[in-house]
Amino acid sequence: MSLSIGSTTIRAENITVFDRSTWIWNPWILLDNEVDTLKFLESKQINKVYLQVDSDVSTSVYQKFIEKATAKGIHIYALAGESYWITENGMEYQSQFLKWVERYQQEATDAQRFLGIHLDIEPYDTNIWSTKQTLAIQTYQQLIVQANKKAQVLKLPLELDIPFWYDEIKYNTKYGKGILSEWLIKNSDGVTIMAYRDTSKEIIKIVKNEIEYAKRMSKPVVIGVETLKSAEGDNISFSEEGELYMNKQLNKIQKHYSKNPSFKGVAIHHFDSWKGMEP
Repeated sequence: MSLSIGSTTIRAENITVFDRSTWIWNPWILLDNEVDTLKFLESKQINKVYLQVDSDVSTSVYQKFIEKATAKGIHIYALAGESYWITENGMEYQSQFLKWVERYQQEATDAQRFLGIHLDIEPYDTNIWSTKQTLAIQTYQQLIVQANKKAQVLKLPLELDIPFWYDEIKYNTKYGKGILSEWLIKNSDGVTIMAYRDTSKEIIKIVKNEIEYAKRMSKPVVIGVETLKSAEGDNISFSEEGELYMNKQLNKIQKHYSKNPSFKGVAIHHFDSWKGMEP
């Protein structure tokens, strides 16, 4: 059995083997557009969603959506993370998130529970990164260590979003010294690399180091791409080229890494911009 996407054919068995993920940063859409959201995810063969946790959204909204998504074979991970978490007193925000997840898991049924935790913490978006990078990295590492402990208690895998260029960042902190991307891969249950470029050739090139290290560590890696318009240049996002072109590039990436045991699939950032993307 095969599925045709534009002029490209993907074998259906490959879709089930690899993750095809997306980020939902706006959980409020589940209040008004739950049905349409699920239809879109199904139509794009999504089998994993990083769903942002917002404590202002009723837990019943999450319960209903996750139960329906689970029934369709879509795995939902609790998504959170802000760059300011590495600032003074910022760790409390992560603690609040993890406490929310713990309470939620206790109240939910098996079919309504999150299947993992997915953190998107970008310390480089703070002034600390440019003025005191060692401190920024150490605080970031501390957040990951704390999250890992809580995830183990909750018996949930901990995944991280990381930019592709972390393999160029060296650290020397109380957690040792080495390359930041390697430390994060080693100290998580998997990473999604924000490989925000718009050609398969470039994407394959910029994730090579992380993929190889993950292979040595027996850790899974998902390769993420961008559909949100970017002010950083024309080569960042697929927003200009459209979905058909993007799918062709994703297929090339998947074909290239399909025999690498650390390659787990692809992720499209993010739901809202992807939904409004040109064919």
